[in-house]
Amino acid sequence: MARMVRCKVCGAQIAKSAKVCPNCGKRRRGAGGIIGMIFLILAVVMIVGAVIGTESAGPRKVGDTARESGAAPTATEQSVFGVGDKVELNDVIVTLVNVSESTGGNYMTPEDGKVFLLCEFEIENDSDNEIGVSSMLSFSAYVDGYTTNLDLGATVSSDKPQLDGSVAAGKKMNGVVGYSVDRQWSEIEISFTPNFWSGKEIVFSYSK
Repeated sequence: MARMVRCKVCGAQIAKSAKVCPNCGKRRRGAGGIIGMIFLILAVVMIVGAVIGTESAGPRKVGDTARESGAAPTATEQSVFGVGDKVELNDVIVTLVNVSESTGGNYMTPEDGKVFLLCEFEIENDSDNEIGVSSMLSFSAYVDGYTTNLDLGATVSSDKPQLDGSVAAGKKMNGVVGYSVDRQWSEIEISFTPNFWSGKEIVFSYSK
């Protein structure tokens, strides 16, 4: 005689081997369903762990052997970079190529007592996906500790292109972002965010 169990939906007595209750038609959740649920949970945990592991790595100089060898970062790990440093974050390699002053060009000139400050960057997309770069959204800057907004006139005054557009996988972009600053400025700190949603950025600093 088949072993009987009670349907959890309607309460009818049914054979334990039955896949569907003959009284209410409800499919029984057996061991297969439980195992499937366990596999689903494990898959979600693995995906979340992979994403967190990928996003947890901070910016580093290209060729930083300490990080590449798996050594734990020290408390003095570099967090601010300078002109000429090639810095990788989430498979995007960014270099602050040059910082220069300008009195204008292409019919654009700064206000009295100010100069245009041009920051030239090279951005290399070493990831498998196309990335977007925006001079307004991807960059933020502080001059002598004060927040500074992008100056379109400063950027247009340069002979180099603006840093706006998309970069295909394996390709590069070169261009400038420009700011209008006091002639007596002494230090600029400029940040680049490869992915707005990651909340991580590469910070460069330059003092004249």
